Amino acid sequence: QVQLVESGGGLVQAGASLRLSCAASGGTFSSYSMAWFRQAPGKEREFVARITSSAGSTFYADSVKGRFTISRDNAKNTGYLQMNSLKPEDTAVYYCAARTGIMVRPNYSGSYGYWGQGTQVTVSS
Repeated sequence: QVQLVESGGGLVQAGASLRLSCAASGGTFSSYSMAWFRQAPGKEREFVARITSSAGSTFYADSVKGRFTISRDNAKNTGYLQMNSLKPEDTAVYYCAARTGIMVRPNYSGSYGYWGQGTQVTVSS
């Protein structure tokens, strides 16, 4: 089983950038597809971005496309989410998630079996 720990969140002004990290341990990280989700107060957890195990393919929610970049370094057992041009509506707790195998609904949070504890991102206007 893999354990995930996020870091890199914080309080920034609109237009700023942050890079989130997701450190994995206890499993073969390169075997896992990885994703980032976020959850704002009073809202459901929503898909942000995902990357295949080999980093061959990436996918994004329309709300972050062109501003966020997901990546991974399998040699370092770490995934990343580079967030640029942040907006107040990006404020949320950001979670990384992972799973092995083929997913029927890869943008659905229920498809992922492993989760980090989350890191808070707050964007002020």
